[in-house]
Amino acid sequence: MAPNKTRVLFLCVHNSARSQMAEGLLRRLGGDRFEVVSAGVEATFVKPLAIQAMREIGIDISAQRSKSVEELMNDEFDTVVTVCGEYESCPIPPKNKRLRHWPFEDPSRGEGIEAYRNVRDGLKRMIEIELL
Repeated sequence: MAPNKTRVLFLCVHNSARSQMAEGLLRRLGGDRFEVVSAGVEATFVKPLAIQAMREIGIDISAQRSKSVEELMNDEFDTVVTVCGEYESCPIPPKNKRLRHWPFEDPSRGEGIEAYRNVRDGLKRMIEIELL
């Protein structure tokens, strides 16, 4: 664990869009104050439209990789944030101090890039309100 940094885990089902965008946003907005990671119930891949939506605001998440939450079950987090409506199915690492649920719709079910932009902007607002 990094000293003096707040550890935050963002969780969603596939770790392909919502949690990946949240990770990129908090890394940028929170700077050195946070150690940020994201994961999913299952690992898949980072969706190209999520990468594109983030690139539009100057954040590159193309090097981030999709991870399973199982890889992190023994890690400690100050805050765990589920960013999907299916949070009941998310295994939550037991060593966390605070749990938050932000139920964002899966942008892959929406209309192209605009759905990803809407989720990105909503995540940014929630990060600014609850984490910064």
